Amino acid sequence: MTSNNQVSPVIRISQENRDASARATHLEAANGKFLLTTNERKQMSTKTNFKRIALVAVAALGLGVLSSVPSQAVLSSTTVTVTNGTGSLTTSDSTTAALINIKSFGDAAMDSVTITIGSIVVPAGAAAVVGVLQPVDTAGATVKTAFVRDSLTVQSGQQMTSYGLSNTDTSLAGIAMMKGGRDTTSNPDSNTASNGYLAGTFAVYLDSQTARTAGTYTGSVVIKVYDAGVLNTSKTVVKDFTITIAADATASKVADSGKSVALLSNATTSAAITTDSTASDSTSVSAAATAGTAGAAIRVWLKNYAGNKAQESLTVTTDKGSVKVDANGSSGVTGKSFTAVYDATDYSNGYKDFIILGDGTAGKATITIKSTSVTFAAKTVTFYAASVAKIDAPTVLTTVIGTGAGSSNLLVKGYDSEGNQAGSGVTLYVYSSDTGVVSDYGTACTFNGTYGGHLCSITGVVAGSATFIARNKSTVALSTVASTASAAVKVSTNSAATVKLAFDKPTYAPGEKATISVSLLDSAGNSVPAGTFANAFATGGITSTLAFGNGSDTLTNVSVTTTTDATKARYTPALVYTVYMPVNGGTVSISAKGGASLPAAGQVTGTATATVTDNSSAALAAVTALATTVASLKTLIVTLTNLVLKIQKKVKA
Repeated sequence: MTSNNQVSPVIRISQENRDASARATHLEAANGKFLLTTNERKQMSTKTNFKRIALVAVAALGLGVLSSVPSQAVLSSTTVTVTNGTGSLTTSDSTTAALINIKSFGDAAMDSVTITIGSIVVPAGAAAVVGVLQPVDTAGATVKTAFVRDSLTVQSGQQMTSYGLSNTDTSLAGIAMMKGGRDTTSNPDSNTASNGYLAGTFAVYLDSQTARTAGTYTGSVVIKVYDAGVLNTSKTVVKDFTITIAADATASKVADSGKSVALLSNATTSAAITTDSTASDSTSVSAAATAGTAGAAIRVWLKNYAGNKAQESLTVTTDKGSVKVDANGSSGVTGKSFTAVYDATDYSNGYKDFIILGDGTAGKATITIKSTSVTFAAKTVTFYAASVAKIDAPTVLTTVIGTGAGSSNLLVKGYDSEGNQAGSGVTLYVYSSDTGVVSDYGTACTFNGTYGGHLCSITGVVAGSATFIARNKSTVALSTVASTASAAVKVSTNSAATVKLAFDKPTYAPGEKATISVSLLDSAGNSVPAGTFANAFATGGITSTLAFGNGSDTLTNVSVTTTTDATKARYTPALVYTVYMPVNGGTVSISAKGGASLPAAGQVTGTATATVTDNSSAALAAVTALATTVASLKTLIVTLTNLVLKIQKKVKA
């Protein structure tokens, strides 16, 4: 049993309470281990050092052997590096070229290298092209390197008059030479040895005189080495290169929905659609239901995202009537759904045409048009029966006409028994209530898709008024359907006596678009027939107290031509100017003096006035109104408070 008073040597050592023998034993052991380990490491280090020295010696010996040059120097260790090129359909130059880097070691004063482009394999369908060489730089050369346009036969001692190219043509066609020289002599072909690296980089690009096709062009370069002017065939190097021509993105034939257009026309041939503007799209038209009768046309422009021509197959489908291809590619085949190839002729034209025909069924047809990538907005064709069951009263488009034939004075709409509006396949007729004033009696009216009905032109005879009814036949005896009477059309033979100016409304916001109408009136204040009045105004035309904004029409003309425009619901003859109001508030007053086209009594100054709201004034007025309202509320609250207090006193009493 160990006494509690005994302490082990280890504990005594750790507590630094050790006896001499313990310390000696511990230090001896530690010193022995340290010395042994150190000696082993020294021995290993010495062995490793010997190995390293040996490796360095071997490497140095190897390098010495590799760098030794034969006593009769020739080009050796020729290396050729190729970097393939990338081009485009629009660019073919050194920036898109393949790069050929050549580096040879030898007697650069006596030796030379030639580079030759072989034939180039082109993509399918592409025209043959010629490769062109162009020197780029001499990076990596340790002696002067000169590019020479020369023959393959190199004679020793050939004199070069200067470094660089031997002529002013930087395009070296399909063959070039690299020769060495020294900066210290004007004769780089001297026999004085000048060992070092002869190096140069050449660009190879496709001749820009030839049209290119997208794809990969593959060629080869042949590098030949001449030792002291003598061809050494054992050192010939052949390297392949490629130049890839990317397809022009704008030449994509994939249709884009934002650029492609499909237009519908009520014409019976698509040739009537001459522009790809969506403003020409009828969207919905009427067509006769008669089987095989052409009633509408569709022209489709396929374009890629850049707005250039695209090419995809097209499918047109209708739930009533039938479809066929018009013009190019037409086979006479019709169907509810028709898929057509957008062929080379269509691609050249930029569009493809379809015709919509009746199949004997009346009603509204929904037509869908789509290509491989694009689905267009649906079109509508209303097929109507050949017989008319109802005719609306004619709409007067010109309230005042002169004597003689007019133009588009009335609009008539007819419908079949199903309520489908009649179109170009039906003719309607108008009859004057007084042929002594307007001579028309059974005058034919033709359908106009823009107006959405049948337009009728009538002829004034003498001053007076007449109303009109429409029928389905050219004589009363044959007619089975008639309309109610129209409003009156006035025939005027009076001359202009005064000129009238007017704004389209009394108040405008700052900068707002406005119209000014100019009307010619007779002595009774009634409109006179449309016409041109060479001097309706005196010199200066219309003037304004405030300047109108940019984009406003010029108002200084003295000549005035009045017209009607049914598309804008303007049925009385007038000349309309467009102006933009001033940006500041205030009153705008326009004025003009009557000119020589009017009698003396009418050559007076006429005016028209409009107000432009002032934003700051309007804001101030709003604040003032609000302040007044607040004051009123305050008074009301005080009154109400006093009333409540009185009630409280009475309750307490």
